[in-house]
Amino acid sequence: MERAKLAIVGAGPAGIAAGIEAKVAGIEPAVILEKAEHICDTIERLYRPGKRVDAVYRGVEVAPIGICKFETESKEEFLERIKKWVEEYKLDIRLKSEVNYIRRVEEGYEITVNNEPKFLADFVIIAIGIFGQPKKPDYPIPKEVRDKVFFEPPNVCPAGGKVLVVGGGDTAAEVAAFLCPKCEVYISYRRPQFFRINPVNMKILEEKVKEGKIKLLMNTDIEKLEAENDRVKVYYKDGKIDTYDFVYYCLGGSTPKGFLKYIGVEFDLEDRPKVDDYFETNLPGVFLAGDIAVPKGSIQLAFNTAHIIISRIKEKYLK
Repeated sequence: MERAKLAIVGAGPAGIAAGIEAKVAGIEPAVILEKAEHICDTIERLYRPGKRVDAVYRGVEVAPIGICKFETESKEEFLERIKKWVEEYKLDIRLKSEVNYIRRVEEGYEITVNNEPKFLADFVIIAIGIFGQPKKPDYPIPKEVRDKVFFEPPNVCPAGGKVLVVGGGDTAAEVAAFLCPKCEVYISYRRPQFFRINPVNMKILEEKVKEGKIKLLMNTDIEKLEAENDRVKVYYKDGKIDTYDFVYYCLGGSTPKGFLKYIGVEFDLEDRPKVDDYFETNLPGVFLAGDIAVPKGSIQLAFNTAHIIISRIKEKYLK
C-alpha cells in the first residue's frame, strides 16, 4: 500500500482547501481521493453555465481565516480559480478513486479505494459533501415515470411542457427561473412562505411570479406519484391532483451517514456526526470538513474548516 501522512476524501472546495493548507503546513505526502472524473464534481455537474457561486450564504458573511478565499463569481470563474490553485500548490489528486472503507490499523488508517486496500495514512479528512447525495421523498417514484422525475438541477431546459419544481430553497428558485422561459412552471413548497432563499434569488423569483411565468403552490405537500399517459400524476395531501410533463425535486442534500457509520463515526441525537470544536470525530485523527461538518455552511466556511483542521493536526499531533 502507498504511504501518506494525510489522506483527503473528496476533491470539492473543502478537500482542495485542506490539500492547500496541508501543503503550506508541510504535512506531506498528502493525497486527495476523488471518485468522480473531475474535481469540484457538484459544481461541475449540477451548476448550469453562468450560475453564481456565492461566498455569502443566506446573508451570513464569513470572514476568511485561512489561505483560500474568494468573492461571489460565476461557475466558470470559480472552477478556473480552483484549477489554478491545484496547479500552483501541486496537489496530488487521484480521480476515479472511490473510497469504500477506512479502518484503524497499527500503522494508522488503512483506506480501501475501488474495493482494494491502497493507502496507509496517519490522518484522514473526509470532505465528501452532502450534495452528491440528493434528498429524495419518502414515497416511491414509479418506474414508469423515472425518466420524467429528476433529483438534480437541469443543465438544458426542456423545449416546453408543464413542470413541477418541489422545494423551497435557493436551488428550487434557480431551477424554476431557469425553466420558466420555455416551460409552464409551478413550485410546490410545504410551508406557507419561503424563508431559505437568498435575497438575489428571492427578487428574481418574485419578478417571475408577478410576470405570471412561475406559479406558487404554497403550503402543499405531495402524497404520491403515478404514471398517466407518459406524464406524471401528482397527488397532494390536500386532495388536489394534477399532471405534469416533468418533476424536479430540489430538496437539498443529505449527509452520507451510511458511509460514516460504516467506518465507525458516532452520531448525535439529531443524527448528525459528532465532531469537536476542531471537527475531529471520535476516531482519533479522522476529521470532517465542509458541509458534513458544519450544517448549512458556505464554501468560504468550508475553506475555513480546512484551515482549522490542519492547524489542529499540527498543534495536537505534530508538535
